[in-house]
Amino acid sequence: MLTITTNLSIPETELEESFVRSSGPGGQNVNKVATAVQLRFDVLNSPSLSGEVKQRLTRLAGSRMTDEGVLVIEARRYRSQEKNRADARERLALLIRQALRKPIPRKTTRPGRAVRQRRLDTKKKHGELKRSRRADHRLDD
Repeated sequence: MLTITTNLSIPETELEESFVRSSGPGGQNVNKVATAVQLRFDVLNSPSLSGEVKQRLTRLAGSRMTDEGVLVIEARRYRSQEKNRADARERLALLIRQALRKPIPRKTTRPGRAVRQRRLDTKKKHGELKRSRRADHRLDD
């Protein structure tokens, strides 16, 4: 059982782990032992998550999501299989926790009167500066 929050847990049957050989440091251990973990979680067919959470999770996962709706997390940070396994599960839990939070809708705002007036004043000054340069240039000829 992968505990996400106090109200949400994902059963082991929904998670699929496979172990592959890792690249990087580890000496001969890299060539002998499959320490990297590929954790697969079928988001679209999961009964544990609601529709909204599935949509947000799909958006958050990005390229880690396959076309079939399976989230693939690869963990190869550590040299031990058990640490990589725990790392992959924690990263999945973190992603799901982020997806559980509803985004706050943005309220559209308009600039205040003083801000608009300041912008117009700045534009006016800039235009006058350019105009004065033009007049000075004609006098030099």
